[in-house]
Amino acid sequence: MVTLSITRAVLPAFLSAILLMVAFAATAGESSDVVSIWTKSPYEPIDVAMDLVQISPHAYYVQGPPGTPTDNGGFMSNAGFVVTDEGVVVFDALGTPSLGYLLLAKIRGVTDKPVVKVVMSHYHADHLYGLQVFKELGAEIIAPAGVKEYLESPSAEGRLKERRESLFPWVDEKTYLVWPDRYISAEYRFRLGGMDFVVSPLGSTHSDGDQMLRVVQDGVLFAGDLIFEGRVPFVAGSRPKEWMDSLAGLDAKGLQVIVPGHGAASHKPTEAIDFTYGYLKFLHDNMARAVEDIMTFDEAYAAMDWTPYEKLPAAQANRMNANSVFLNLEAASMQK
Repeated sequence: MVTLSITRAVLPAFLSAILLMVAFAATAGESSDVVSIWTKSPYEPIDVAMDLVQISPHAYYVQGPPGTPTDNGGFMSNAGFVVTDEGVVVFDALGTPSLGYLLLAKIRGVTDKPVVKVVMSHYHADHLYGLQVFKELGAEIIAPAGVKEYLESPSAEGRLKERRESLFPWVDEKTYLVWPDRYISAEYRFRLGGMDFVVSPLGSTHSDGDQMLRVVQDGVLFAGDLIFEGRVPFVAGSRPKEWMDSLAGLDAKGLQVIVPGHGAASHKPTEAIDFTYGYLKFLHDNMARAVEDIMTFDEAYAAMDWTPYEKLPAAQANRMNANSVFLNLEAASMQK
């Protein structure tokens, strides 16, 4: 007889795992019955299309459509995962626990191996709140060092409170902030199931702390919001100069695929890097000239040729992005 001893500390994770196993087992042979995955779910069901795309022998991703953070049940960013012989590495967790659970269902459609690690690109809300699904399964959460600053600030609880209202019932009183198990401030390499991974921290670029994940053998880079593909990047609140420096220093050698934080995966890595870099440089150079010429923001914005970007998805962010860069450069000029 085998006696299973479960301590009080691991009981919640154990029970959560059992519930998930039951729920996914119920879907065996019912690939068309998406609703059935919610039968035993601890999270609120959500009815959104989430197509899984395989991009290499071991790597997969799901793509959120463009929109506002509360469109499409909060599904507007990307997430991915890598299947190895010893377990799964997930990259980002989506914007609600329900979306995180749906991502887990996609993983379970590929493998029953445990989710061992979750590498977070950054802690913006559209990538974050699904994290508790994987934490409760016992996965190690790996985040960039700048995240700690965010979690200790009033902004973190304030954003969660806002999402409990704007994305209810998928974000509710049971949704909580997940603190990382490991903070990354220097390049971190690990090996799992014969696969080599490189986590590269970027410091404060798009957010307070950003990082990427390279899957060495497959030539895949999960870039998070360092790269936006085929849509206007979200720049407000970022540090465009540091962001451009990170892109300029990004080594594309050996890369076959880049998975951006938003937009479709690119099989032309250099072009994907150039698109985001070009947009940031366009904003920076135009706003820098405007500040130097003592123009108002409205004058500067009207003088810009938005033709390459005005018809892209999320083009409504152009004005907000430009204003954010203008204000930062204007403030910097006054300190000289």
